[in-house]
Amino acid sequence: MQINIVMVEPEIPQNTGNVARTCAATGARLHLVGPMGFKIDDKKLKRAGLDYWHFLDISYYENIEEFFEKNRGKGEFYFFTTKGRKAHSQVTYEDNCYLLFGKETKGLPEELLIKHPDTCVRIPMQGEIRSLNLSNSVAIAVYECLRQWDYPELENFGQLHNYRWEDT
Repeated sequence: MQINIVMVEPEIPQNTGNVARTCAATGARLHLVGPMGFKIDDKKLKRAGLDYWHFLDISYYENIEEFFEKNRGKGEFYFFTTKGRKAHSQVTYEDNCYLLFGKETKGLPEELLIKHPDTCVRIPMQGEIRSLNLSNSVAIAVYECLRQWDYPELENFGQLHNYRWEDT
């Protein structure tokens, strides 16, 4: 099962680094769509995802048009937005789904959302709050997909250093 995380015009390198770390930990593919508000070799980006960068399956695109040109028809697109009418947990995510997230200051372009009303989803929150942090939103979305798929290929148990769970 494959999840594709698409960051459209990310502006804050630390958020992108945190998203990269989430992708590395879950096996999700990362797609970075420009223009970005930083250079990919930014120290802040690398610091946030430093130990994980070599685990990433990552693709870069000049703009949203190039992204859609190269990925249309490969899987369902879900547009994460505060303007969505469905909760992120009300949809069923198919294999090879694409979860799209917009830039921190503006989100995804409204003309894009208007074209895809049935796959615009939101993460519920208090009405007075503008939005969640981008990297937190990505983590919530990824783990909802994985929960629906029963966490394929992920370790879902842990082990204490000086204790074996089997002893109880």
